[in-house]
Formats: sequence, structure tokens, C-alpha cells
Amino acid sequence: MHQDPALTLYFDGSCPLCRAEIDYLRYKDTHHLGQLAFIDITQTGLDWQGSGLSCERAMQLMQGRLRSGEVIEGVRVFATAYRLVDLRVLAWVLSRPSLQGLLAKLYAAFAQRRHRVSRWLGPVALRISGFLTRQHHRRS
Repeated sequence: MHQDPALTLYFDGSCPLCRAEIDYLRYKDTHHLGQLAFIDITQTGLDWQGSGLSCERAMQLMQGRLRSGEVIEGVRVFATAYRLVDLRVLAWVLSRPSLQGLLAKLYAAFAQRRHRVSRWLGPVALRISGFLTRQHHRRS
């Protein structure tokens, strides 16, 4: 029986840093029975009507939808995704209530500049992500 993913992430596929992160999460998810699903919001034909999501908002901040239908965004999406793929330390740090205000501001500032930052770091991040996933496959 196919079960809906615990979290669907709506990501900017035109951003190399975003793609590197999604590639790594996708790889990690292969060991966790499909807890995550991924939708590239730059693809045409997505129906946003009645979804509680918007392309504009998803381009501003990462958005996700929990299995329950609840829409989450920003740092909470990453904390949830990391928990689901067993990246416990990252999930714990990103979910600390005392850090939420700071993390939200930092992430919003990064998200606004992600394409500029990606021009420099994106290709490197994609190579690192590819290397990590290939290395792990060789050891498995």
C-alpha cells in the first residue's frame, strides 16, 4: 500500500544551492521509506488553486505540506525534513524555540539572495552533494 509522504517540499529548481539541498535530502530519503516528496515550482503546469500554497510565496521562502495538509514554510520545513531523514542534530538546532526568530530572519535574508549566492557556491554545492551521495552508494 502506497502511503503519502510525511512532507512534500516545494523548491526552486532554478537555484543551484536549492537543487543541491534537495538532491541530498532525496538521497537521504531513500533510506527512510519515502518520507519526503519534492516538487520543483519552476516547472509549468502546477495547479496552485486551493492548495494553500502560492508560487510567489514558495519563491520567497521554502514551503512544504505535511501529510495532514498543513502548510509550513521557512526554517520549519528544513527542521521537519531533517528529522524525517534522521539528520537529528540539524533538526534539533533548527527547531529550538529560542532560535526561531533569528533563524527566520537569517533564512529570509538568504532566500532573497539565494540566486546571487548560488552563482558562486551553487556549482560547488552540487558537486559536494553528488560526491557525498556517490561515496555512500559505493560503501553500501
